[in-house]
Amino acid sequence: MSRRTEKINDLLRDELSGLLLLEVRDPRLGGIISVTRVESAPDLSNARVFISVMGDAAEQEAAMKALTAGAGFFHRELKKRVLMRRVPFLSFRLDTSIEKAQDVLSLIKDAAPPAAAPETPAGQA
Repeated sequence: MSRRTEKINDLLRDELSGLLLLEVRDPRLGGIISVTRVESAPDLSNARVFISVMGDAAEQEAAMKALTAGAGFFHRELKKRVLMRRVPFLSFRLDTSIEKAQDVLSLIKDAAPPAAAPETPAGQA
């Protein structure tokens, strides 16, 4: 991936995060939602937006449906906010890497021996 594409992906991620935080008032997007990364095609015709949704499977599905339905809104808003000749069309994907990382950390925590409490010398309390 070229440096230019990386900068565009970062710009799109930041703008979409701002839109989700400040502009979108959809009740289906009530949980904690974050844009984890954006992957644009080299010709900038399309971009995959990876979204992390904290919640159960039903909340994740509702959020993805809302985002997919609002893809046109996001495209129009990006055209207004970003000075680019061509703003890519967006497709939203669920990113489960944060949940997987939490699962791995809990497995490591369960497998590690408990930390011993430091002993205090006699006469100190």
